[in-house]
Amino acid sequence: MIDPRAVVDPAAQLAPDVTVGPFSVIGPGVEIGAGTWIGPHVVIQGPTRIGCDNRIFQFASLGEMPQDKKYGGEPTRLEIGDRNTIREFVTINRGTAQDAGLTCLGDDNWIMAYVHIAHDCVVGNRTIFANGASLAGHVHIADDVVLGGFALVYQFTRLGVHSFCGFACGVNRDVPPYVTVAGYRAEPYGINAEGLRRRNFSDEEIQAIRRAYKAIYRANLRLEEAVEKVREMAVDWPGLSILADFLVAPSRNGIVR
Repeated sequence: MIDPRAVVDPAAQLAPDVTVGPFSVIGPGVEIGAGTWIGPHVVIQGPTRIGCDNRIFQFASLGEMPQDKKYGGEPTRLEIGDRNTIREFVTINRGTAQDAGLTCLGDDNWIMAYVHIAHDCVVGNRTIFANGASLAGHVHIADDVVLGGFALVYQFTRLGVHSFCGFACGVNRDVPPYVTVAGYRAEPYGINAEGLRRRNFSDEEIQAIRRAYKAIYRANLRLEEAVEKVREMAVDWPGLSILADFLVAPSRNGIVR
């Protein structure tokens, strides 16, 4: 399953059925799980652990040292889960000692061509990153988030579950769960209603999220007052507790509002 033109370090650990295409390079300290397919001209450096049934296309670079001048060769790592699709020219760097030393990509993510995921980013499950989207260091992306093409996310920013960023969007503040943002400087543009429908949210649930959005963005309430209003709504639909908890969590950059 390993093309004779590939270079696989003896210290790498590959499951027996892993496929490695021609001219790919797998370095020491790399672990790759069963069923993973690696195309031609892929470079994977360690320490990196990749799970099962992933598809990694040509010219991707995974687990390379972080693009951080403070990095001094510390043994940081990259972890990638299961069933991810990582397309052409994607770059994902290892973590740094200034954070947890870990960059992490979860399960079932769809990462399109030319995406960059920088050091110490934590990405959840079932996300979609369109072509050219980029994460700066220390970004946290929750489950079911969508980034449009060439969306750019600033350092230490958080994107909540089911949020959506439009194309060429500059995200320099935290995006709450369920919210859509767009624009060169990201601004709120309602809730991600279409995404919620695709994930089988009921009409009643979507209406509850829309009412919570209006309390945060349209009712001229202070953030503390809006959070209290959302918590009252969560009595009837507990899913809104995720939104309220996000709004009161520590934030380096503040909330898009």
